[in-house]
Amino acid sequence: MPPVKSSTVLGRQLGDELRRFREAAAVTMAEAAEVLDCTKGKISRMENGHVPVRGPDLSALMNAYGIEDRETHERLVALARRANRRRRDGWWHRYSTVLDATYRDQIELESICDSVRTYEVQLVPGLLQTAEYGRAVTVASRAWKTPEEIEQFVRVRLARQERLIGDAPMELWAVLAEGVLRQQVGGAAVMHAQLEHMAEMAQLPNVTVQVLPFSRGAHSGMFGPYLLLSFPQVTSLDLVLTETPTGNLWMEREAEVAYYRTLFDDARMTALPPTESLALIRRIAREYRS
Repeated sequence: MPPVKSSTVLGRQLGDELRRFREAAAVTMAEAAEVLDCTKGKISRMENGHVPVRGPDLSALMNAYGIEDRETHERLVALARRANRRRRDGWWHRYSTVLDATYRDQIELESICDSVRTYEVQLVPGLLQTAEYGRAVTVASRAWKTPEEIEQFVRVRLARQERLIGDAPMELWAVLAEGVLRQQVGGAAVMHAQLEHMAEMAQLPNVTVQVLPFSRGAHSGMFGPYLLLSFPQVTSLDLVLTETPTGNLWMEREAEVAYYRTLFDDARMTALPPTESLALIRRIAREYRS
């Protein structure tokens, strides 16, 4: 599978829109191929996001599909431009020495997605970590050895959290196994501050936190952490990132993504409701302070 990057997702989004406009205009794939003097295979690859859609081709297809609305025209052109270039202006490129390729891609995709659903077994999600908690996790991982590397990685974690605030924040829905709250990362004081911070973040309108307590017993999602990223307008663009100690893996096949959607739905239905989860988080936070 080719690497999953923001350009891949944007290309798939553009292709999906072009397919819908083509079908709405009752233009067959063969007729679209005649417009560009190309093969049906190229049209298919464009609509699947596997090849870039160049400006002249996009203009010709929009004319053929009768897209006259100026706003739609400008949106598709802007989307094509973003999809056709590798984004190098993102803040994360400043930290390339401490970020592997998969993590850079994750941050880049978070910059354009509109929601993240995540299930965690033992660690607070990076989007909800305090600096002290993130520092303790980074030291324990042994992947970064010098104080400078550790501090850079912590800054990356904190910078990612900007997507939860400000203009057009993305939605975060986190289901956490109770072990996340019980695992003492950095000691009692760090955990107290971390759980208090998570309780505050959970009150944002775009953040939902649920706790899946030990008392619920075995459940379908207990075998490992994952993130499910969703993008504007087109649910077929959803991506899954599974996390392992030796490396993370992207999944984009619809059957795989659908499986993880079901896993997440099972987890959130099994977990405590958000209000009860918040009460449990605060109670355990008080335990760390006593």
